[in-house]
Amino acid sequence: MEKMLIKNVHIQNAQATSDVKIEDGKFVKIAPSIQASEGERVIDASDKLLLPPFVDPHVHLDATQTAGDPEWNQTGTLFDGIRIWSERKKTLSIADVKQRAKKAIQIQVANGIQFVRSHVDVTDPNLTALKALIEVREELKDQVELQLVAFPQEGILSFPHGEELMTEAAELGADAIGGIPHFEFTREYAVKSLKFLMKLAETKNKLVDVHCDEIDDPQSRSLETLATLALESGMGDKVTASHTTAMGSYNDAYTYKLFRLLKMSHINFIANPLVNTNLGGRFDSYPKRRGMTRVKELSQDGINVAFGEDDLKDPWYPMGNGNMLDPVEMGIHVGHLMGYNDILNSYRFVTTNAAKAMHITDHYGIEEGKPANCIIMNNDNFYNALNERSEILYSIHHGDILVQTEPKQVHNHLKI
Repeated sequence: MEKMLIKNVHIQNAQATSDVKIEDGKFVKIAPSIQASEGERVIDASDKLLLPPFVDPHVHLDATQTAGDPEWNQTGTLFDGIRIWSERKKTLSIADVKQRAKKAIQIQVANGIQFVRSHVDVTDPNLTALKALIEVREELKDQVELQLVAFPQEGILSFPHGEELMTEAAELGADAIGGIPHFEFTREYAVKSLKFLMKLAETKNKLVDVHCDEIDDPQSRSLETLATLALESGMGDKVTASHTTAMGSYNDAYTYKLFRLLKMSHINFIANPLVNTNLGGRFDSYPKRRGMTRVKELSQDGINVAFGEDDLKDPWYPMGNGNMLDPVEMGIHVGHLMGYNDILNSYRFVTTNAAKAMHITDHYGIEEGKPANCIIMNNDNFYNALNERSEILYSIHHGDILVQTEPKQVHNHLKI
């Protein structure tokens, strides 16, 4: 870890510039006009934007890079994606999962991501993917913080020995417990699965992140059960509801009542704008639903919402390049968050809000005394950075430069 001084940066869209001093892997001083000390590396950022690192709070690293293997998802539905993955899952090996996951993480890191939460399918008697990603988590821990969610892709009650596999996954080293109540065979199974996973998380002292109501069906209402369990158990903000796309189909009277419970429960939400928009509305003719939860309304009510990329070239999404600017741009378009201040502050969906959902705020953020994790973007504020797709000039992790990018050079020969 070298001593470092970053000069003349706009910290999280601040109009005035500041200097940031780093020693022993931590931010030690943030102020205007700090003098460099002997032997200190100086980065003159010259009116660039300094942000906390990007966070991808929802991705599936076990399935990444498998699009088209064994077949392409031609219908684009969630259910065909699950069917195709069920076949691909039969050929998993430790080496296979590790190779694909590391390739995806390398792409993510190049785009300024330093914190990742990956859901890992544990409807596999051998738990191959989980074992592989536990190894990846350990091997990359000094460069990337990876959280793993035990995710029952084919259900807890609806998959043979699902409860036992979830328990084994928790004991093996998963950081969080997941679920998929809308995919369970019955409403009764859905409720029972939520009660089971919440109790397991509480007993094993794990976080919770549930694929919840990822369907256009307005009758899919597992969210109310999850929020009630979070409230009554006291787990509160340790609980995250991912997707919740059915909320886009709820009537407003029910939603008004639901929001009271959501605020009381303190749970987090993660939308995945790219994949939600791709998978949503697939059974509609016209008008077609937008496929995303009520991000704007949740945010306005003070409920924490983050964005994830969800899938990188897999059976559910044939694209994905590990760049968190993509879900931000899609999310603000689909969510009608296009006011200037909405765009200016939309970085929070993939930084501070995402860190809160991952429960890492004790060691995340640009504050004196915290680990020196940050990115420098090639622009002066996030409105411009998003609009111009600015480069990540530096990604700094614990005071070390993880990524350095040279600004692109454009030679325009247009004669006007």
